[in-house]
Amino acid sequence: MSRAQHERARPNPNRPLREDLVLQACLEAYGGVRREGRLSDRALEFVLRRKTALYSTERRAVAERVYALLRRQRTVDFLLEKSHRKFDALDATRQDVMRLAASRILHGEDPTYVARSSGLTGPDLSVLDRLPDAAAELDALPEAKRFPIAASLPDFLADRFKAVFGKDAARAAEAMNERAPLIVRANTLKGDRAQLQERLAAEDVESTRPTALSPFGLVMETRLNLFSLQDFKDGGFEIQDEGSQLLGMLVDAPPTRVVDACAGAGGKTLQLAAQMKNRGDLHALDVDEGRMEDLRKRARRAGVHNVRTQLIPHEGPDADAALTPLKGQADRVLVDAPCSGTGTFRRKPDARYRLSPEDLEMHVGRQKALLARFAMLVKPGGRLIYGTCSVLREENEEVVEDFISKHPDFSVRPVAEVLGAELGGKLGPGPYLRLAPHTHGTDGFFGAVLVKAK
Repeated sequence: MSRAQHERARPNPNRPLREDLVLQACLEAYGGVRREGRLSDRALEFVLRRKTALYSTERRAVAERVYALLRRQRTVDFLLEKSHRKFDALDATRQDVMRLAASRILHGEDPTYVARSSGLTGPDLSVLDRLPDAAAELDALPEAKRFPIAASLPDFLADRFKAVFGKDAARAAEAMNERAPLIVRANTLKGDRAQLQERLAAEDVESTRPTALSPFGLVMETRLNLFSLQDFKDGGFEIQDEGSQLLGMLVDAPPTRVVDACAGAGGKTLQLAAQMKNRGDLHALDVDEGRMEDLRKRARRAGVHNVRTQLIPHEGPDADAALTPLKGQADRVLVDAPCSGTGTFRRKPDARYRLSPEDLEMHVGRQKALLARFAMLVKPGGRLIYGTCSVLREENEEVVEDFISKHPDFSVRPVAEVLGAELGGKLGPGPYLRLAPHTHGTDGFFGAVLVKAK
């Protein structure tokens, strides 16, 4: 690494941002999401990979400002349309500069500095002065009209949030629009959480604290490039939300035969391998070869060697045939089903604008089909664990209820019986795992444990 590259890589919180470079990168990344349909993380990766002159603090500012705007996009657009009578007629770049500026003010930055660093002048500058009046107009709307705009949710999702969270819907939506914490999970094959903290401290990463619920998690209190740490390269930890860790704990995987039916890139697979202490047979199934290859690489780094990866067809007779050798053989089967992702809006804020009622209906149909297919793998007395990163009842409780009605040989086991009374008491009442940012500080997750009769 050259001296110049080293200087760019080393964070310096006292160095002022070069606002012109930050703004240009923000415009490119946000335009990629809003106007080209790119996923937010990919749009940012594409832009930042080419912006090699940016300091690490500037790269972080770009990501944070783009994500902040995406979380509040509907609110920001309402405020600007009320503050500028011809906002819709402005060219796209001018609109986006004003959106980024309004979002920064909405998130507490000094309006004078925002206006100056955004290069706004004349009529555009006066628009920012009118934002408080526009906010008062929003507050004065009838609740049915105000809530979707204030929550920055499509109308159909706002209705579902109110159905799920009731009087707490506004608090739930507000928490979903905050920046998510950076959480890691200690790879217990290489040491417990305290040992991970010690190893991180040896790499000058000292601002960490234990997660409140998961016994394996650490909250990283400063933002840094974790992938550059030697302990990450050595497989000492994985980046994984605390809610996802709790869902993995529901599997309570014994060192016998366990199936991760929708393994993806393998975050929970690696957690299950650690639970099993690298013993027994852990079958990781997925329909995507690219994700399977990612899982194999991660497993090697983590020191996991009890995983057997298997690529399976999407559906149909071939999919069923691929599962025949495992039929009735598994002690545990985890179905972490593809879903709407409504629990992960903090991390994927643009996902809310991509989701339609038809998409949701498609997800529900697929979830029911996957749960029925993989239930065949559970042996008598074994457990089927169903999970999603959704907060919507039709993807969660209603899918489980539909499954039980068609498979009377399965019954629901309360999650507190699996996780223990102390942790179960912190998670709330009811037989299911139901997590959300405003109640638990995690992403939104659902989990159910279904036991097959002997």
